[in-house]
Amino acid sequence: MKKNNIFITGYAKLPKGITATEIYNEIVIGIIINRCSGEIQDVECSFVTDTAKKYAKNLLIGKNLNNVKEIVEDIEDNYFGMAKKSFIAVLINCYERYKIIMNKEN
Repeated sequence: MKKNNIFITGYAKLPKGITATEIYNEIVIGIIINRCSGEIQDVECSFVTDTAKKYAKNLLIGKNLNNVKEIVEDIEDNYFGMAKKSFIAVLINCYERYKIIMNKEN
């Protein structure tokens, strides 16, 4: 039985020389998304600090993954951590996986 919410993960390389790279090598993001609407319900990511994790959640929860360009613009305008490019890459990775899932179901 298909659920309304699905779980998607994405991965991207982190830049060298930051604490997160010393611990993880990659950024990992897991999102719970409404299968039908594309709305992001919850987010977990592998940023090192709790503040960065909370900020990432605030940038993503309630947004619609179908509007990924708008979300990326929001990140570009407001997130100035060293992992910005990786954060965007992992989000786009999740979006691409979501599109694949939706195409298979239609």
